[in-house]
Amino acid sequence: MEVVSLDPPDAPFLKDVPCPAHALGTGVLGRFRLSPSLLQWLRANIARFDGIVMQGIWTFPGIAVRLAARRAGRPYCVFAHGALDPWFNKHYPFKRLKKKLYWPIQYPILRDAAAVLFTTRMERDLALTSFRPNRWNSMPIPYGVDEPVGDPAVQIGTFYRKIPVLRTRKYLLFLGRLHEKKGCDLLLNAFANLAQQYPNVDLVLAGPDQVGIKAKLQQIAAEHGIADRVHWPGMLSGDLKWGALRAADAFVLPSHQENFGIAVVESLAAGRPVLISNQVNIWPELQEERVALVDDDTLEGTERLLRHWLALPEAERNAMAARSNRCFVKRYSMKGTALAINDLFSHLSDTAREIQSPEAQSEVRSAS
Repeated sequence: MEVVSLDPPDAPFLKDVPCPAHALGTGVLGRFRLSPSLLQWLRANIARFDGIVMQGIWTFPGIAVRLAARRAGRPYCVFAHGALDPWFNKHYPFKRLKKKLYWPIQYPILRDAAAVLFTTRMERDLALTSFRPNRWNSMPIPYGVDEPVGDPAVQIGTFYRKIPVLRTRKYLLFLGRLHEKKGCDLLLNAFANLAQQYPNVDLVLAGPDQVGIKAKLQQIAAEHGIADRVHWPGMLSGDLKWGALRAADAFVLPSHQENFGIAVVESLAAGRPVLISNQVNIWPELQEERVALVDDDTLEGTERLLRHWLALPEAERNAMAARSNRCFVKRYSMKGTALAINDLFSHLSDTAREIQSPEAQSEVRSAS
């Protein structure tokens, strides 16, 4: 396996990639990432591979992959990563217009792919409602997440050293970008409505403030008189992140739109149940596995979600926690995703050999 990308060649994370990685630079035209060097690289190298997995849509690399793959007679797949969710069309009408104008270019990339990969069945079904024409070969393949490594006790201790007051308190954890799309304001207001009834529970809102919403959220906490019970550790990674997940009472994400929810699955990997909205597209699977509570992405729904969890008997909460890691291993481990993609290309390779065999060619001529 090899990776080709439009990252800067000196990007620090590349040194940790455990396979040959070809970073060609960022391209031009902003997020469109126009890169003649990518097309040249693909045309020169694509025949060496059995297949190609393209990450994402709406950019030039998709055009380059389709052109090079068709020229070399190689199958390719495209991970949509939620970019066809109709939620974006509703909330960003100008972007929807731009995408609609671009659709005659984007659609053939999906139509000619051996498969368009979706991380959930819900994402697959929603994608069909965004733009037309919309005929392609869909395949749900869960997005794999690495299982946490390291000593759980050390990780929990690392997190408690960052926020010492939590050593003696329960807390609910939000881990992700501080953004209205994630339902941060819903969570904060719902927690405020319950705070007096549950005085031994705190809230941790961990994540980067990319859109400048943190000050507004802190003001809400202050107005409700809960500023001392809401903690803002910023972005967490490594042992800090895993410690925060492992020590939490539960993970909470009342998002308005979530294609998959990597942090949700990381919580399961850490053995913690999740409280999520029904706009997190993996909710049916998690509800089926009995590791999640689910409700609407409204203030009322978020408040019901928290009340439901806090009212559960401790034995039921512990049972959900015990099922969480098993659910992760069964459905969302990186190994499972890799095997699913490998099986897909093995099937495509077998089909190609059957088509190219003398017997198959003879059958085609006879049928003609």
